[in-house]
Amino acid sequence: MERYDLVYQLYDEYDTKTLREYQEFVDVFPAVDSRVALEHWQGATEELEERKDEIRSSFAAGETFAEIAARATRDQAFTALDLEAKYGRAVNVLVLDVDETLRSAGGTDNEIPRDTLHMLTEFHDAGVPIVICTGQTLENVKGFAIQGLGSEIVHSGDLSIVYEAGTGVFAPGHGADTKQLLYEDLGEEIRTVFDDVRSRVLPEAPEDLRRGCHLQGNEFNVTMKPNYETGSTDAREVIDEALVYLIDLLADAVGTALEGESRDDAPAETDAGRSAAASDDANGEPSLSGETVVDWTRAYYAAQDPEIRAVLEGEGAYPDLDTAAIPDPLTAILERIDVAYYEADAAEIGSLELNKVVGVERALAVLGVDDPFALVMGDSKSDLRVMEWAAETDAGIAAAPEHASQDTLEHVLETDELVFDRGKSVDVLRTVYALNRLARLG
Repeated sequence: MERYDLVYQLYDEYDTKTLREYQEFVDVFPAVDSRVALEHWQGATEELEERKDEIRSSFAAGETFAEIAARATRDQAFTALDLEAKYGRAVNVLVLDVDETLRSAGGTDNEIPRDTLHMLTEFHDAGVPIVICTGQTLENVKGFAIQGLGSEIVHSGDLSIVYEAGTGVFAPGHGADTKQLLYEDLGEEIRTVFDDVRSRVLPEAPEDLRRGCHLQGNEFNVTMKPNYETGSTDAREVIDEALVYLIDLLADAVGTALEGESRDDAPAETDAGRSAAASDDANGEPSLSGETVVDWTRAYYAAQDPEIRAVLEGEGAYPDLDTAAIPDPLTAILERIDVAYYEADAAEIGSLELNKVVGVERALAVLGVDDPFALVMGDSKSDLRVMEWAAETDAGIAAAPEHASQDTLEHVLETDELVFDRGKSVDVLRTVYALNRLARLG
């Protein structure tokens, strides 16, 4: 009998809804020092096993179908079948964003739900490594990881943390490779630009931005967040203004760096000669005067992202320039720096050489995942890059919450449509759990 027919039989002939309720109760029952509570848990465990035994005795692959029925809904099971038919392999590593993915301020009180944490332990017990991939600091991530998953899992050698959007990778239990600071490989010119931006971003901001935003990130990821409720009108207005401000500040820092390079490389010249070199177009190249660097930089990032262009247009800051004419020295630096806009949530700049993809690749190498087929879960454009990497290299599948950024959501819908409700990342984990069970059948 075809597997699809067997799954139809499973969900048509058995009370899988009640089975899942027993399973969830047994899985997430709180550890309490109460004889009555423990007796109730023991009774539920016995009932669960009896119901599973009915399925085990009715199918040739009874254990597999019993576990699928106990974890996955009918829709999740059929999605797992489709994924197994399409890819023919199990997920062998989880790559998981945290904020607004595993947990959601709008749906889970900003805590990772207990059913999600339990599913993660199930994957760990099955030998599937976990890569937590986040923009948060290492200290924050370690704290909730140990609290939620336990120190044993965090220090098992099968978990890695890519933190601060790729600035570093932490993989306990791997000796000299336990902590790797990826920013040490950055070039001096990029360090200089970020040092300049970081030191000036709040002190030189207009008063309304200083009052309306706060700073997140690190030396190589400068993020302005609203001091208003995310998604509100006030948040949208201040982040739109912050985006223009960050681009212009970046342009000034890059222009200063380019001017320094030209002075270092050129023979000594008079002030008049230096001024001419900075602003004239004698060699047919576009000018690199301060005002023009800002215009070119705005145009460059507007061409990279339609959302950024829309904000610049709305703020009256869009220069209608042909980006093909951007001077090569300027392009060479801008190509290494990312500008990202998250509507009513954040405006940021970061190093493209320090991103989640680089961090994930390093983490997989440390964990010994040589042929990855990952479940990549995330909500932002930085997560999208990991999803695109997985798609381009046949290294996995992608999932996102329904409130993810537009580009991220479009990518997920165009691939396997693994979209989940706010705070319900466990739904995708259960689907993949079923996929892995089916893949074992060969």
